Amino acid sequence: MFSLAHRFREPPLSQRPSVTELEVHDIRFPTSEQLDGSDAMNPDPDYSAAYVVLRTDAGEGTAASEGHGFVFTIGRGNDVTAAAIRSLRPHVVGRPAPLTATELAALHRELTHDSQLRWLGPEKGVMHMAAGAVVNAAWDLAARQAGKPLWQFLAEMSPEELVELVDFRYLSDALTPEEALAILRAAEPGRAERAALLRERGYPAYTTSPGWLGYSDEKMIKLAQEAVADGFGQIKLKVGADLDEDLRRMRLAREAVGPDVRIAVDANQRWDVAEAVRWMSALAPYDPHWIEEPTSPDDVLAHAAIRAGQPVKVATGEHVANRVVFKQLLQAEAVDFVQIDAARVAGVNENLTILLLAAKYGLPVCPHAGGVGLCELVQHLAMFDYVAVSGSWEDRVIEYVDHLHEHFADPAVVESGRYRAPTAPGFSARMYPESIAAYRYPDGPEWRTRLTRSVPAPPVPAQPVAAPSAPARPQEDHQ
Repeated sequence: MFSLAHRFREPPLSQRPSVTELEVHDIRFPTSEQLDGSDAMNPDPDYSAAYVVLRTDAGEGTAASEGHGFVFTIGRGNDVTAAAIRSLRPHVVGRPAPLTATELAALHRELTHDSQLRWLGPEKGVMHMAAGAVVNAAWDLAARQAGKPLWQFLAEMSPEELVELVDFRYLSDALTPEEALAILRAAEPGRAERAALLRERGYPAYTTSPGWLGYSDEKMIKLAQEAVADGFGQIKLKVGADLDEDLRRMRLAREAVGPDVRIAVDANQRWDVAEAVRWMSALAPYDPHWIEEPTSPDDVLAHAAIRAGQPVKVATGEHVANRVVFKQLLQAEAVDFVQIDAARVAGVNENLTILLLAAKYGLPVCPHAGGVGLCELVQHLAMFDYVAVSGSWEDRVIEYVDHLHEHFADPAVVESGRYRAPTAPGFSARMYPESIAAYRYPDGPEWRTRLTRSVPAPPVPAQPVAAPSAPARPQEDHQ
């Protein structure tokens, strides 16, 4: 039952679970072998997760006693991210499990505002993503304790509780607490109806599965046609390596799906401004729906120049480091579509902030979800946005990539081109223990086999060559 009267009630101290362990795993999948995920800047990704489990003493060994989260990477460096997560252990282990809005807000601020760790960013990069993994695991734990999927758990909070979760530092010139509260209160009356519609119809999706740059023409065409047959109204192609090749592939894709299916394109940060303008002007006759990540994710002014210099709409956000850069992109009118990522910024709290910024500026949010586990996570954020923030799914779609869902206990489900609303408690982040064991790097059996094959046999040592004998020295006469 969807209830607007929902409020957190803190259990008595004697019943409060405590966090007893923060467990971290380096998990990698060898997706580079099939070129899954390949693009102009990342030709050989191995989809990976620096994976964290928060364990508590509440019903130890049960799903409700654990919280799961992760940082998505593409292989090398996953061990660095895992180490960053481990460095946060003293902030978490031994404290009461954060279950209320106040406690989850406090945890987010403590992890992102540790002065010595924050110095490594500040509030960006590996340390910030590590904080996000722990924050997301805490949200998974809290939603499991409440017995609700995260989207519903969030959407049943009051506007006041939601505003409490936001860190407004550096945002007051674009979004104040009063403005955020007004946005949330304006959406509050229709929450129950939208939640019911979401459960009935699901949330619109698009797929990138046909579009990886390493795929052959035949595979791309086959997968694009299958996507349309499966009900997707939008697909995405990777571009940016060679203009002539992109023109040819775009023509083939357009012929394969027809004029009514949207085709977005993604350059994965490949270009400077002039090159992006030239490239997209050339692709424009094939009606791209957007150009994603045309240049550096940090370059706000370049995005604005690209948006003004060619006819295709601009989308970005999967590599945007924090709420401040999102704020600037919106203030500079540099984007048409905001793309949040569940594991790039500091977790649920910061993504809530970005959703509120997008609502303030009236732009649709179309989350990034390429990579292991990202579909599972970000569906909750988009659905919460629909129910409790923007109140709309017009021009909004969640990315879907059909890889590695079988490793998750509560995998994302897409039917007829729409995400089904999750019903299982939590953030859908929990991987099967068998998958963690099999793909743990470098000692899991899937990697032991591969690494053994890749290590060349030691060379046979050459037989030593005898040194020539030194001429005999004449004996000295000591007489």
